[in-house]
Amino acid sequence: MKPQSIAVEKRNDAMTSRIPETMRAAAIERFGPPEVLTLDTLPVPVPDANQVLMAVHTAGVGSWDADMRGGWWPFGRPRFPIVLGSDGSGTVAAVGARVRRLKVGDKVYAYSFNNPKGGFYAEYAAVPVGRVAHIPAVLDLKQAGAIGTTGITALQGVDDALQIKKSDAVIIHGASGGVGTLAVQFAKLRGARVFATASGDDGIRLVRRLGADVAVDGRKEDITAAARRFAPDGVDAVLAFAGVNLARCLDALRRGGRVAYPNGVEPAPRKRAGIKLTAYDGVPGVREFQRLNRAIEQAKLKVPIADTYKLAEAAKAHERLAAGHVLGKVVLRIR
Repeated sequence: MKPQSIAVEKRNDAMTSRIPETMRAAAIERFGPPEVLTLDTLPVPVPDANQVLMAVHTAGVGSWDADMRGGWWPFGRPRFPIVLGSDGSGTVAAVGARVRRLKVGDKVYAYSFNNPKGGFYAEYAAVPVGRVAHIPAVLDLKQAGAIGTTGITALQGVDDALQIKKSDAVIIHGASGGVGTLAVQFAKLRGARVFATASGDDGIRLVRRLGADVAVDGRKEDITAAARRFAPDGVDAVLAFAGVNLARCLDALRRGGRVAYPNGVEPAPRKRAGIKLTAYDGVPGVREFQRLNRAIEQAKLKVPIADTYKLAEAAKAHERLAAGHVLGKVVLRIR
């Protein structure tokens, strides 16, 4: 049944445009396999004073979403139904009373892990304003919806965790995935020489198109030998988005080299003498998005989209993740 629209000017301290009372959302009533994701009708969340209500256009689908659907829930006792999704893009439909930086009608994208009022697998999402940013001019809504989480994670790995600088020889391990494809471009933006490990011949071709100087299949080729040919004195840094065969990347590091990986990469690398090891999380914020937007513009960022599904096909999107060999990002088209 189509929800009835309501016209309001003030709703729980939120200045709003015309929005419905209910929305479609892909939600779970229990943890389990992909089929627990079903289309539901839920109340549209009301933004608090420091929140923005987004009319969602595109939602990113990440492996962490699948982990949470399957029962990984590090936030205390879950309250069902749960709407998944940590990032997305759309148009500002309403703003809280204290919001000044954004206005109704702005095209925005966001990254908000464990979003307090439900995720982005929905027609609307209420998001803390500090986790929302204007979409840079070089991206459209679909591309921006794919990269809130992955863009922040990739750039902070390059700039903060590893402090990549010009002429550094860098291995990006798992370069053909959603985060890795962006990290290749950000590392090249900083002037690094990039050795990429990818998945399959098509993955190798993709990361080469994105700027990698050398690319190998990380599951089939001798990573250590190829990396030593690339950097005979040893590579300066490794940015890892995959745990399989990661030790072979570390074997190619020079003494004093650096390794960084987002928390959740398994198996995590073990400490080694003479190597700096950093685990990190991508952290959103106003300044973090400003820096990301500058990097996106400067790099003229390309955002590979592996597959696009409708909101009602959220379970199929999770099945696609489980099938593996995802080059870039899977997304949901909400509207």
